[in-house]
Amino acid sequence: MLSTLVTFRIAADPPPRLDKALSRDVPEDAALSRTRLARLIAEGAVSVNGTPVTDPKSRISEGDSIAITVPQAQDTHIAAESIPLHIVFEDDDLIVIDKPAGMVVHPAPGSPGGTLVNALLHHCGDTLSGVGGMKRPGIVHRIDKDTSGLLVVAKSDRAHHGLAAQFEDHSVERYYRAVVYGVPDAADPRLRGLRGVSFETGNIIKITSGLARHRTDRQKQAVTFEGGRHAVTRARVVDTFGQPPVAALMECWLETGRTHQIRVHMAHAGHGLVGDPVYGGRRKLPLRALSEAGLQAARDFPRQALHAAVLGFVHPVSGEALEFEAPLPDDMTALIDALRAAPSRTDA
Repeated sequence: MLSTLVTFRIAADPPPRLDKALSRDVPEDAALSRTRLARLIAEGAVSVNGTPVTDPKSRISEGDSIAITVPQAQDTHIAAESIPLHIVFEDDDLIVIDKPAGMVVHPAPGSPGGTLVNALLHHCGDTLSGVGGMKRPGIVHRIDKDTSGLLVVAKSDRAHHGLAAQFEDHSVERYYRAVVYGVPDAADPRLRGLRGVSFETGNIIKITSGLARHRTDRQKQAVTFEGGRHAVTRARVVDTFGQPPVAALMECWLETGRTHQIRVHMAHAGHGLVGDPVYGGRRKLPLRALSEAGLQAARDFPRQALHAAVLGFVHPVSGEALEFEAPLPDDMTALIDALRAAPSRTDA
């Protein structure tokens, strides 16, 4: 098998452990993540002063000579499938996709095929230079199957490493559009008294909590204030629907990115997403507030009304600041148009 040899010396004041020292000093253009380095150490691909070392806790010193044998990327076992993709941007290192609702991002036991990864393997072909030792796209974030919108995927190890770091330090901009029941308002005493909810200038609602698996339904997430993964969501009202208003179009943005975060946080605030079968509650809307078409559209909407509309990040290789925007899909546009229609005299 073909391989690449990466050589360098340990710089001054190194961490005492081999794995930590390698992570700090490995040349940036080698694009070796901490996880990849740990695997290479375990495989005996790392030598210190000419001697292979497999213990990540081995002591290391300034000036030690390091040689890492990086094998050529291997083919993945995941099948490539010819599935149409809406490509927003692509270069040698990454690709930005506007994912349709209904598409799973990565193969799993319940969805072995028809996923975004299957489609990317077919589309990218030999342009994948390898991620984590495999010729596969590097998934650095996901959106739910029934959420539409923007995703960035790495095509190379160097892009995967750089994008993962940006998601880890929460520097990636992610703005969503959501249609929710009710209209969040800073003047609402219920919201002001709800744990984890606060308001910022401009009637921006901020929801801060931990998120963890639900105690009885392991497929769901739940708000917790003891443990869980730290999660922060902000949202503001873009438009309201009904006379009086009974639903709203929200702009939501993430400080963190946890599973189902927007859906769980908005439900916690009492403003679950229209169409959400898990957290939305399928609330009844007042008959006189909306047109019959609006009521029917809300009742029949088949998925959570959530769209990843804006994605901004720094290109991990070129350093260029990039921002992309995806318009609302047809189903959400139709929902909003129906909710916006005024009740007729007959409806009223």
